Amino acid sequence: MKRAVAEYVAICDTCQRVKAEHQRPAGLLQPLKVPEWKWVEITMDFIVGFSRTQKGYNSIWVVVDRLTKVAHFIPVNTTYSSVKLAKLYISRIVCLHGIPKRIISDRRSQFTSHFWEQLHDSLDTKLRFSTTYHPQTDGQIERTNQILEDMLRGCAIQYGISWDKCLPYAEFSYNNSYQASLKKSPFEALYGKRPVRSRYFGPHIIQDTKQQLRIVQENLRVAQSRHRSYANVRKRDLSFKVDDHVYLKVSPMRDIRRFNMKGKLAPRYIGPFKILEKKGEVAYRLELPPSLSGVHDVFYVSQLKKCLRVPEEQAPLEGLEVQEGLTYTKHPVKILDTSERVTKNKSIKMCRVQWSHHTETKATWKREDELKAAYPALFAN
Repeated sequence: MKRAVAEYVAICDTCQRVKAEHQRPAGLLQPLKVPEWKWVEITMDFIVGFSRTQKGYNSIWVVVDRLTKVAHFIPVNTTYSSVKLAKLYISRIVCLHGIPKRIISDRRSQFTSHFWEQLHDSLDTKLRFSTTYHPQTDGQIERTNQILEDMLRGCAIQYGISWDKCLPYAEFSYNNSYQASLKKSPFEALYGKRPVRSRYFGPHIIQDTKQQLRIVQENLRVAQSRHRSYANVRKRDLSFKVDDHVYLKVSPMRDIRRFNMKGKLAPRYIGPFKILEKKGEVAYRLELPPSLSGVHDVFYVSQLKKCLRVPEEQAPLEGLEVQEGLTYTKHPVKILDTSERVTKNKSIKMCRVQWSHHTETKATWKREDELKAAYPALFAN
């Protein structure tokens, strides 16, 4: 009986969509290849949520060289268009370091716009985007963001001045600080010397540049190997084959609870979906239905769970509006029945509502006035 129960749960569609996993996260660490030269491969990201300054800035554009770890912190506004960001990119990055071959970033709208893609296509620069819920793809710039936020937080506490006035000093401090993976500072890795006055700057420094870069590359490989060995202890290897069916992990928005208090009881997984292609070592492209066309179809392996038996009748997804962050909100589909509750002073009209992708087969009763205020389209017909 115990074996039969275990087999039934393993292939039960409902169990697989609602049960939480108590295993190590899937997907072993796959470090990116060490670049061959300075500013050949860069990473970029935005830090948002800052207070608006007198010059109109409310975010920071962080650009980091993957080899030397030299960073540039550019104050911007979240409303800047792709054209304005491109002009800043040319004036602050390209004019100083040349045109990079590859750019690694997340899937922010500024980086996935048609203009941004056309610009780098004309510059012969390849754009590499991270997959959903996989910040480890660009962990270097995430760490740089954390360091920058700590420095700006300290400046704001001690000096109480606007954060954009601290950016030049924070950039100099970061580029002149010792990096354990480089065994030197980013400034020294880029220029071959520390930013101090020296009477001995001559041809011998230029001749030592290649040797220093080889040392930097070897130090980065050692650091990557050490980091990978530490990270993989807390991870497990998981792989799928093409044509396999998997469940996709989603996160319901828990603040949407006005009429339905089932936010915590929403399904953890949706699907199953068919695997169309393997992208790299730890990412897969899924065959998503038209209702999920707004979601990128490549997912990190930790967001997937294998389906042992494909159900003949799958839950409909037409009403499930999954957004870019793999979140969704539930809404009423139709009114099944109406009734009236009479109290001593008044009568209350009630509606029996069927909710989209409710975890229970039974519909719920809600007040008609509340439903009309929140979902007027439900009463249009």
